[in-house]
Amino acid sequence: MDKRSFIKSTGLLGLGTAVSMKTFAGLVASVSSVPDGDLAAEEDFWLTVRKGYRLNPDMINLENGYYNFLPERTLERLIKHIRDINYQGSYYMRTVQAERKKAMAAKLAELTGCSADELVITRNTTESLDIIISGYDWKAGDEAVMAEQDYPSLLSMFRQVAKRYGVVNKIVSVPNLPSSDDEIVELYAGAITPRTRLLMICHIINLTGQILPVRKICDMAHSKGVEVMVDGAHAVGHFSFKIDDLGCDYYGSSLHKWLSVPLGSGLLWVKKENTGKIWPLLAPFQESDDIRRLNHTGTHPVYTDLTVEDAIEYYNILGAGRKEARLRYLQNYWTNKVREMPHVILNTPSDPARACAIANVGVKGMKPADLGDTLWKKHKIYTAPIDGANVHGCRITPNVYTATAELDLFVEALAELG
Repeated sequence: MDKRSFIKSTGLLGLGTAVSMKTFAGLVASVSSVPDGDLAAEEDFWLTVRKGYRLNPDMINLENGYYNFLPERTLERLIKHIRDINYQGSYYMRTVQAERKKAMAAKLAELTGCSADELVITRNTTESLDIIISGYDWKAGDEAVMAEQDYPSLLSMFRQVAKRYGVVNKIVSVPNLPSSDDEIVELYAGAITPRTRLLMICHIINLTGQILPVRKICDMAHSKGVEVMVDGAHAVGHFSFKIDDLGCDYYGSSLHKWLSVPLGSGLLWVKKENTGKIWPLLAPFQESDDIRRLNHTGTHPVYTDLTVEDAIEYYNILGAGRKEARLRYLQNYWTNKVREMPHVILNTPSDPARACAIANVGVKGMKPADLGDTLWKKHKIYTAPIDGANVHGCRITPNVYTATAELDLFVEALAELG
């Protein structure tokens, strides 16, 4: 029996069993004495976690970065919320909707380490940070600094404010394999002038998985009188941090990625003293400095907001440290096997502190699109080809339900291309 057949015929198949949180908590409690780093390699435990997801047995999904599957328990809670909202109708929307959303935002604030009155729930990172970019009080000649590796939609918004207000955008290129934090800090520092007002950086670059030294960059920028906006689309639920420790001024993230909240959920954090100076995307009801003035989007699917609580519960039971250790283990598991292959190019740092789950791999002489096409058509391995911004390869994003046997098949597929 080959490995692919083995995956389809054994416990490696995600069964999609909506076990109770009590049962799940019991499973995790049974390994509470095992250090996170050791548990990361205990495949039997993670195969049991995998059974709580409904996964397609006919493909190996290594593109979890766009959207993470919900564990069946969270999915069932979402369905219940949809039914409840449908049952209550306008009564819910007019009486407790705002209160419940505020409560969910408070839970996110606790999770991410910030004040509840500085955070709101949005639909995604693009919305969160476009609110800041478009709502900044720009003047002609003001400068903004960003990198070509930043998310395209955000770069597009900066191009729009350049056309509309005369903002000058200065774009740097972050090296895929930096020698030190100082190299990154100095790169951004070199682009700052007395006209610079805002610096945008990634917490983790979505193309390569490189984690940037956010605090050091923020300290440098603030010493020059420049505010910092952080794109944390892939950070929340991925690795542990506290927003308050980063020293930034604005932070956005997408919760439907690594926190496994349903599609269309994000967060925006704004330092308290900055809230009143940002123009809302849509005119608000609140005219005060309450951060909710930036959060008016009209009627929206509020059951997604309610499922934030369920996703956080799952994440907390599994344990932030356990999840981060497993994600980093999976990335190192496959990258360590291919790093010395002469035909392979890894675009992600080998230093464990500079990456977690996400990595990017290319094959010499092969276009990323062709690599992705070959992996899919020949091996049914789904990835995200990237060809630009000094990154040429396929983004690989496993998650806690990814089995090492699946990564073995991926490694074999890369080896065949040599």
